[in-house]
Amino acid sequence: MYSLLSSIAVLIPLICAQSSFTPARPPAIPLAVRTPYLSTWQAAGSNGGNGGYLAGQWPTFWAGQINGWAGLIRVDGETYTWMGKPDPLPTIVTQTAFEYTSTRSTFTMDVDGKVSMNITFLSPVSPTNKERQGLPVSYMSVNVQSSDGGEHDVSIYTDISAEWTSGDRSKVAEWSRGTARGMGAAAGNANIAYHKVWRQVQQEFSEDSDQAAWGNWYYTTEDAQQLTYQSGADVDVRKKFTDDGTLANTDDTNFRPINQAFPVFAFAKDLGSVGNQNVETLFTINLLQQNSVQFATGVNQIQSMPAYWRAVYGDDELSAVATMYYDYQDASASSAGLDAQVDRDARAVGGNDYATITSLAVRQAFASVQLAGTQDENYLFLKEISSNGNFQTVDVVFPFHPILMYLNPDWMKLILDPLFINMEAPGLWPQDYAIHDLGDHYPNATGHPDGIAALQPLEECGNMLIMTLAYAQRTNDIRYLDTHWDALHRWGQWLITNNSVIPFNQISTDDFAGPLANQTNLALKGIIGLKAASIIANLTGRSTEAQEYDEQSRDWIQQWQDLGNLPNANPPRTSLSYGDEESWGLLYNLYGDALLEADLVPKEIYEQQSDFYPTVQARFGVPLDTRARRSKNDWEMFVAAIASDETRDMFLSDLVKFINETPTAGPVTDLFDVDSGDYPPGTGFRARPVVGGWFALLALPEGRRGLPR
Repeated sequence: MYSLLSSIAVLIPLICAQSSFTPARPPAIPLAVRTPYLSTWQAAGSNGGNGGYLAGQWPTFWAGQINGWAGLIRVDGETYTWMGKPDPLPTIVTQTAFEYTSTRSTFTMDVDGKVSMNITFLSPVSPTNKERQGLPVSYMSVNVQSSDGGEHDVSIYTDISAEWTSGDRSKVAEWSRGTARGMGAAAGNANIAYHKVWRQVQQEFSEDSDQAAWGNWYYTTEDAQQLTYQSGADVDVRKKFTDDGTLANTDDTNFRPINQAFPVFAFAKDLGSVGNQNVETLFTINLLQQNSVQFATGVNQIQSMPAYWRAVYGDDELSAVATMYYDYQDASASSAGLDAQVDRDARAVGGNDYATITSLAVRQAFASVQLAGTQDENYLFLKEISSNGNFQTVDVVFPFHPILMYLNPDWMKLILDPLFINMEAPGLWPQDYAIHDLGDHYPNATGHPDGIAALQPLEECGNMLIMTLAYAQRTNDIRYLDTHWDALHRWGQWLITNNSVIPFNQISTDDFAGPLANQTNLALKGIIGLKAASIIANLTGRSTEAQEYDEQSRDWIQQWQDLGNLPNANPPRTSLSYGDEESWGLLYNLYGDALLEADLVPKEIYEQQSDFYPTVQARFGVPLDTRARRSKNDWEMFVAAIASDETRDMFLSDLVKFINETPTAGPVTDLFDVDSGDYPPGTGFRARPVVGGWFALLALPEGRRGLPR
């Protein structure tokens, strides 16, 4: 009896062992997350995820399709699974802990009480280093050491599948393998070993289910005597390692459809006898495309914009790949600095909850943009991921831009420039109001020369005026305002001509809610946009226009209070739309007044709204407005940034609760049901760049966070 009970006591913690999650368990864990096409995650939420464990489930592209990525370890002749879900499935290791920072996801594993593993996925974010930010690489560091004080014979294995090359799994993949000389001081005399795999028929600037239909994928590690390799059918290659602890050093030459005897590309490394000293093995996953996007710069002038890595390496892919591998130590140190900066600054203004929120947003936000061009001419191009795929959507750039304003406001120019180029080039945009986007679907910025695009004229005029001024104020780039005065002035005039204090029936950035006339929040965007035009005119020495815009914006803010403010309501608040005294909504466009230090809106409005939001708090946050039980957490962070400490902390706490408890299993959504935490009916936003708006507090000037003083 004692022996049986002892056995049960040992089994229970093994069966029921649960991982810790620090600082939270997100709905999907970022693994290799660098660009719109290098974006692989581990689903965690209950609607399709496994709770946040690296083993027992396949990683997926942000859109949900599997990107096969396997990890096995052999200890003293027994094989275990530490990543993915091979079939047959060797015993799964015990995950004991998970932790994320702004650039890293780290899993801690126990292998049968014999050895411990630490697997770190690093996706560098380098907002002050174009060369590093332009390198499309993500790192996986596998660390192994004895956990019982003994010595153990250990080998590790990993592979990727051809699924990375196309979202259409009937497409034929092709591949090759080789070695390349290490580059950089850290390489010494070492070489890298690589598998290269690609969609056999390349279609530049095309997608298959949002995955790129062009480019070469490289899976690399350091070449060594203890390293073996193999390509072939998934079951055959993984069985070879499971049985023998090594691979056959053979190459499959039967190029075939991705879903036919799924081809995988594997490395195995014999670590020898592993004791108390940690043994690290590094792998990289890279996507090298010659060109990133196509971009219309004039009538019948469409440029293929080179991927930025080519600004340094030309067409030499192997030199780029080898450099990326041996840049790991520097990239890791730089990323650790960014991690510490975000954590420190977020805690200083919003406590632990805000650090949890901002550190989750960094990789997702930057994986929605690509740096492309030459050293002399380069831009930051943005994909409106998951909602419709538009290119450089102005009202998506707007909620994205706080992360740039915080980390490097100089880069605001890189994301605004393509918009100005398009709207200022003759024949590319015939309307007087600001454009909605540069193309219906990324990576094709072919524009709208017919003048037909999503109709959000007030929204986009206000956004462009506010963002352009915010950039110039923070960087003191007054010349930029002068250079683009004609466009900025045209948008200011459009706001006046169309009496934007009383918006006609139109959609706002929250287009899923449909059109609505007399939107209180949208009107405020136009009023603050006009005030921005006044400040721009003043900074560029145009006193007549400055006075005109200033007087009009001040007149409008008085009208706006009469039309949209409900000071006698219970509780006092602004309405969703003029005349609807039962309505309300998040007044997130008030944020622009604080960002620009415009001092246009009376402080009583700030105080009133801050007091109101807690009265309509739901389980996971405050509804966007009275039309539905849904909200957007980017806008929640905008209003939290300009609220009292108590209201701010309420919003932060609710968002952390959502991150931990939402049943969604994709990269964190901004649009959610406030009661269930799930996607609202008919929606499924995920991986969108708008989480850059979670940095709204940190983007504000010193002294402008919270309520006006």
